[in-house]
Amino acid sequence: MSQATPPSSANAERYRSVFRPGLFEGQTIVVTGGGSGLGRCAAHELASLGAGLALVGRKREKLEVVAAELTAAYPEATGRISLHSCDIREEAAVQQTVTDILAAHGAIHGLFNCAGGQYPAALRDISLKGWDVVVRNNLHGTFLFSRECYVQWMEQHGGSIVNMLADIWGGLPGMGHSGAARGGVLTFTETAACEWGCAGVRVNAVAPGWIASAGIDTYDDTYQELLRGLRTKVPLQRFGTEAELASAVTYLLSPAAGFISGAVIRVDGGVPTARHTWKLEPARQDFTYNGFPLYQPPQAFSQPTEGENP
Repeated sequence: MSQATPPSSANAERYRSVFRPGLFEGQTIVVTGGGSGLGRCAAHELASLGAGLALVGRKREKLEVVAAELTAAYPEATGRISLHSCDIREEAAVQQTVTDILAAHGAIHGLFNCAGGQYPAALRDISLKGWDVVVRNNLHGTFLFSRECYVQWMEQHGGSIVNMLADIWGGLPGMGHSGAARGGVLTFTETAACEWGCAGVRVNAVAPGWIASAGIDTYDDTYQELLRGLRTKVPLQRFGTEAELASAVTYLLSPAAGFISGAVIRVDGGVPTARHTWKLEPARQDFTYNGFPLYQPPQAFSQPTEGENP
């Protein structure tokens, strides 16, 4: 279990979830990619609702920072958080990590497969090595963690799995390796929902669109400039928050989604409904939800888009 030192009390404000307190009391949820971005935000919401957490990531240092945030904001979570450094692309490592999680918590009630990664590139410029790295991260890792949680626990006890997709509808030009991998995750989600349903295991996915997550700052300047201009392509005329994605994950993990399996919740502001025949107008009203007190929009979005005044 985590022994990380909590941050100052100034960072200890509790998550403002729309779900009832104690919703996940007595349950253990595994969050891969729990050391940053969307995984970190989801971990905060789940901890605020009473869940025990197994945070998985490649770099333990990042996991320790998140664990310290969690125990500062939710002292009752102390002793209910375990940290696991793991390369999700490696079968033996995933098998051992799931075994370690069960040893630490005794059960796995839910799994959020958030870990992954990609980089912008045209198909013609993607090397086999680059393609393989992204597909192994986004597709193979999701499969391996799901399979191991199923085989080692959920097959006999039931559970809920939520996988990460992306706005892949119509393809993903500029990130074809990630689009192909996420498309594989979609069909994997549907297949697992069918094959594992008899064991009381629900398998669903979330498909975020343009979420203003800190991960955007990892992209180069050219791609950041492209992303800044996408706000007006969204019918809601804004980017989403990390909390708006986390709430969809939380819902799918919850008992309220007990008869939902093989489904995808799009968290994209309605982008696939935008049509070239309809001019999107500036927003007249804004109902943004952000329950995460530690949320920081990406630095990239603080810069003016080309052609705009600073």
